[in-house]
This record gives sequence, C-alpha cells and structure tokens, in this order.
Amino acid sequence: MQVLLLGTAAGGGFPQWNCWCPVCRVARSDPAAARPRTQSSAAVSADGAHWFLLNASPDVREQLRRLTDGTPAGHRHVPVEGVVLTDAELDHSMGVALLREARHLPLWATPAVERILRDDSRIVSVARAFAEMPCTPLVPGVPVPLARRDGAGAGLEAEAFVVAADPPRFARQTEAGHTVGLEITEPATGRRLVYVPGCGALDDALIARMARADLVLFDGTFWADDELVALGIGTRTARQLDHLPIGGPDGSLARLGTLRGPRRVYVHLNNTNPVLLEHSAERAAVVAAGLEVGADGMTFTL
Repeated sequence: MQVLLLGTAAGGGFPQWNCWCPVCRVARSDPAAARPRTQSSAAVSADGAHWFLLNASPDVREQLRRLTDGTPAGHRHVPVEGVVLTDAELDHSMGVALLREARHLPLWATPAVERILRDDSRIVSVARAFAEMPCTPLVPGVPVPLARRDGAGAGLEAEAFVVAADPPRFARQTEAGHTVGLEITEPATGRRLVYVPGCGALDDALIARMARADLVLFDGTFWADDELVALGIGTRTARQLDHLPIGGPDGSLARLGTLRGPRRVYVHLNNTNPVLLEHSAERAAVVAAGLEVGADGMTFTL
C-alpha cells in the first residue's frame, strides 16, 4: 500500500492567511525553519497508480499535482478514483465541490456525513449539479471494498470507526457516525493504515486498533490544551474543540509513545502548534518519543 500526505495543516493551512502568531511569523520569515503546509488530506493506493483521497480539502487543486506522473495522453485526466470522508467539516470536504469537473467521482461516507454534506453544508448537493457523485455508505465497524471509477476492484478496504468529537457547528442535528476514523486495509498483504485527523479522546479500543496497524496518522492539531486561550486568539481549549492535545501527562504523546509496532505520524497541525517549528523543544519531544511530525509530500510504503 502506498500512502501520500497531501496536506498536513489544520483548517486555514500554515501559515494561516490572517494569523501572525509566533509560529506563523517564523513560517513567513524563514520557511526552512517552519515549512508551509496545505490543509489536511492524504491519498492511498494499492498499486501507486489508482489513488483514493482521504478527505478533500479546499487546497485539493494544488495537492492533486502530486498524483499526476508525467503528461496524460488525453484531454482530460482525473488522478483520483474517489474520496473517502471522515467527517463533514469544511476543511475536509470543500474539495468535493472543487472536483466537480471530474464528471464522475465516487464517495464513501457514513450516512450521517453524507446527510450533513447534502442537506446542511450542501457541498455534495452543489457538486452533484455538475457531476455524478454516488456515495457508498460506511457503516462503522464494517469493512467496505474500494472500487475504481470504472468499477474495477482497487485492492483496498475501508472501515470507519467512531471517534470522540462533536458534529460540525453548522450541522442541524446530532447523528451517530458524524465523525469517524478510517482503517484502510490491503487484503492481499494484510497491511493497515489508521487515519484519525480529528479526535477528542484516546480510549483503549482505539489504542488497540492502532497497535495492529503499520502506519498511524493521528490528530496533532494542538500541542497544549490552552494553546489558543494563552495566545489570546480563542476562548475554547483544545479539548473543548474536540482535539486531544499532544503535550501534557494525559496528552496523545504520552499514550502513542507506548506503541512500538506502527509508525506514528501527527497530521492536521494547527498554525499555532510549536511542533511546526523544525527546532522547537516540542518537536524534539515528539521525535524523542519515536513519533514524527507530518509534512506535505511525505510518502510511505506499507
């Protein structure tokens, strides 16, 4: 299985267009010390040729350049076979509307996510005015084969599992399955990817699922619980925003650091997070624990 990180920043990207926090200031003055990042998304493939997006960010147009190898023979070329969604948040789903020129693009989402995208944000409703976008339901706990746009098998399965989070603030009702993680499996090899870009808590069941994986891409939005409050640019803590912070005795680093089997990489990094600084003490703590900070363009072969 091939895995490519297309974007590793949280909503707004890095540096965020309106942010002049200490981390964004470094990114603007010295990009080598704080590499710019686009908004969170990944791509997976069993053969390196047929790719599926894991979420579709507002930066999808720029990100898809990483999936086009050489010059296509025809006048139109769609470099992705479909989109698998973890939630209906804008930074994970706006790219669906931007892919309307594909004319036919399959989606995989839980019924709750599809309903929010169809009825509340209307992102899918708008996109479907231009293109066929059939949606295969993801029932949490039930693996579903991924298929290419022509209907052929892709050699991958996707299983959704519910994670701790509130629904998007624009969702008009609360439904089970509004926010999930994904386990992508390659049946031919048994290789597993666990992708959790947004998560408010780590329970034993999720830790056990990660322990069986070969690669874990996990929510690294904030370093500290009071990160936004301390900077004076927010009033809610990381946990109140449904993101388990990395640092602290009960943060994600303390728990993920105990896993020894999978490769563990933080993604969905907020622009205020000091782990984005290449030489920060927070980055050093992540590395010392055996984890990595994701960057756009990172590739993995499982």
